[in-house]
Amino acid sequence: QVRLVESGGGLVQPGESLSLSCVASRTIFTIHTMGWYRQAPGKQRELVATITSGESTNYADFVKGRFTISRDNAKKTVYLQMSGLKPEDTAVYYCTADVKLGSTYTYWGQGTQVTVSS
Repeated sequence: QVRLVESGGGLVQPGESLSLSCVASRTIFTIHTMGWYRQAPGKQRELVATITSGESTNYADFVKGRFTISRDNAKKTVYLQMSGLKPEDTAVYYCTADVKLGSTYTYWGQGTQVTVSS
């Protein structure tokens, strides 16, 4: 069972930067795509960014140019570097990890709160 733990969330002012990390526990299964989702109060959960095992990345339009996703396969860690933060970026951020065992299974972390406010 893949277990994910996010860290790095907190309170920042608009325009500032913040970096998130998510570590996957040791597993015998190969982790393929990892990603970040977020959910703001009163809104649906939305995809922020993904990164494949080959380090191919994909970003939502609303964060492209501001956020950067990366991973360290040896450490089984995915990162999200955020800059130019806006109040609308306020949300709980979740990391994910996909494992393919015939079909794809997506594992979720418990989330970390990011609040952007003056």
